[in-house]
Amino acid sequence: MQNTSRFTRHTWGIALACVLLLALLALQIGAVQPAYAQAEPTATPANDPIWLAFSAARAALEEKYSADLRTVRNWNWEQAEFITGITSCVDNPEEPLQLYFGWRFVITDLRGRTFEARTSFDRSVVLACDRVEAPSAAAPGGTPDPSLPTPVPGAAATGAFELGGHVLELNTGTVSAMRRAGMTWVKKQLRYNLGDAAEASAAVQYINLARQNGFKVILGIVGNPAQMGDFNGYIAQYAQFVAGVARLGPDAIEVWNEPNIDREWPTGQVNGANYTRLLAAAYNSIKSANANVLVISGAPAPTGFWGTAGCGPNGCNDDVFMQQMAQAGATQYLDCIGLHYNEGIVAPGAGTGDPRDNYPTRYFGSMLQRGLAPFGGKPACFTELGYVTPEGFGDPLPAGFAWGQNTSVAEQAAWLADAARLSAQSGRVRMMIVWNVDFPFYTPTDPMGGYAMIRPGGGCPACDTLGQVMRR
Repeated sequence: MQNTSRFTRHTWGIALACVLLLALLALQIGAVQPAYAQAEPTATPANDPIWLAFSAARAALEEKYSADLRTVRNWNWEQAEFITGITSCVDNPEEPLQLYFGWRFVITDLRGRTFEARTSFDRSVVLACDRVEAPSAAAPGGTPDPSLPTPVPGAAATGAFELGGHVLELNTGTVSAMRRAGMTWVKKQLRYNLGDAAEASAAVQYINLARQNGFKVILGIVGNPAQMGDFNGYIAQYAQFVAGVARLGPDAIEVWNEPNIDREWPTGQVNGANYTRLLAAAYNSIKSANANVLVISGAPAPTGFWGTAGCGPNGCNDDVFMQQMAQAGATQYLDCIGLHYNEGIVAPGAGTGDPRDNYPTRYFGSMLQRGLAPFGGKPACFTELGYVTPEGFGDPLPAGFAWGQNTSVAEQAAWLADAARLSAQSGRVRMMIVWNVDFPFYTPTDPMGGYAMIRPGGGCPACDTLGQVMRR
């Protein structure tokens, strides 16, 4: 009896608890259970570009619709292509904007109303839409920007794989090292400033010197981001300059350098579609002046700095940037896809094993596929490919390059040769330019000499390994 009495009291206790729980649930039947957006800045890092863009978009919607969107049923975001421009969701925009990529936010409030807002990646443009539009789907191969010109005919990407080097100067020692390595191309970079005349620029000297030494020449022509305020006017003048250079007879022109970061492009305007506008104008001008010039798109800096966001005010991940280019129609305006690969610390044939992580920019193979994928059957041109090593210098590599501290000169020589071999065997690489042949500078911020094939003391192990590959 005693045990039964304890069990009975325990059972009634459970029953009472169940009744109270049911009563509590009954009070909540029919009530909306809100899903909280990342509602307050404390939930997300204050410098997260997606959170900052969402906050700006939400504020614009709250102002336009007098809505309280601090607590909502749900919200979604995507990195979107706006086929006809970012203002397509606004009925009567004051000025249609030629901006085709950015973030799209769709928010559903507690009453079930759905709103759409859009922002540019740098948040300089924030739009509260008049209606919710379905996401745009790009056609295979990209939907060209309708404002781009018709491409001028003339393809110059034919030919077998060739090797070259970026040089400081074409003196006797550098020329000898390049010939030992089996190089047939030499690269120089030229900085264009508004008002420069092609005929009076260093391009003439570079082209003539390359010819005298029996090399083909690629000129990387980079502008000045500080001068790009009048973007349309700048594009026209840059295109006129590269046309003048093309008439001088170079074999290839790389249109810009690393346009996916704000070191080489105006802050807040970094976008593959914006770059494609410049590329299209330059391509047509070059081909009109000299159809035989190989036009190479400006190689983006390999980076995943912007994570899942893809872009921020100061730049874009290289893969996102190239996808933006392809979607805007860049494939029509290039003979070869410019690529850089300069952060490797494992052999080119490896696809894993980097002690930092397995991000695609770490590996030669994934960097090549990363570039080829958006552009159909176009070939790739590595306009910078190198391996850094501190061997032979008295100081360790700077902190920003410390990942290369354990790479030896022997590994550099072997890996450059393997990269050339794999490039040739791929059938998809037209050119590989080694960064670099003869730069001696080794400073606390930029160890260019660490990448050089010609090492302190004058030796060049990579000349021999590359020579063996190129003479097979």
